[in-house]
Amino acid sequence: MEVLRIAAGDGRLTAVELDQRLDAALSARTLGELAGLTADLPRVAATPSGATVEVKDVVRIDQEGGSVRRDGRWAVPRRMELRSSWCDVTLDFTDAMITQDTLRFDMDMRGGTLRLVTRPGMTVNTDSLSMSYGKTRIPRGAGPGAPNALQVELVGHMAYGRVVVRAPQRTFRRWILRTPE
Repeated sequence: MEVLRIAAGDGRLTAVELDQRLDAALSARTLGELAGLTADLPRVAATPSGATVEVKDVVRIDQEGGSVRRDGRWAVPRRMELRSSWCDVTLDFTDAMITQDTLRFDMDMRGGTLRLVTRPGMTVNTDSLSMSYGKTRIPRGAGPGAPNALQVELVGHMAYGRVVVRAPQRTFRRWILRTPE
């Protein structure tokens, strides 16, 4: 409904089209029905200031050596291509703008660490990831019936590296103020 509202505000939908699509969204029973209502619209996400950011279908990370870090407010794409050699990649989803329910990683990584900082409702699947001389550390997912905000699927190959999935660290400020993660 937010995507439809933003599209109408940008002039991509008329008031009549907006009403029709909102009615259909409210009566939708499956995610497929909802996806059909926005298929012809560009993916956008709203920032806290109210500005909109277009969500890319594919983001590529291609780096040799060093490190790459994404954190804060960033728009999560539908798919990420990760091609790196001896590089540490950290993706922090704590404050990320998630606009769909699935993120697929197409990986070809040699050496280094892929570190995913998750938030409640995220699950990571490594069933389609081929590992050579590496290891994964992924906590168990939530029990059945728990809400699923984002399903991350790692596909491809990793050699001489590791995958680490963890919850955000509790900062001293949050500990003192006794605020949740």
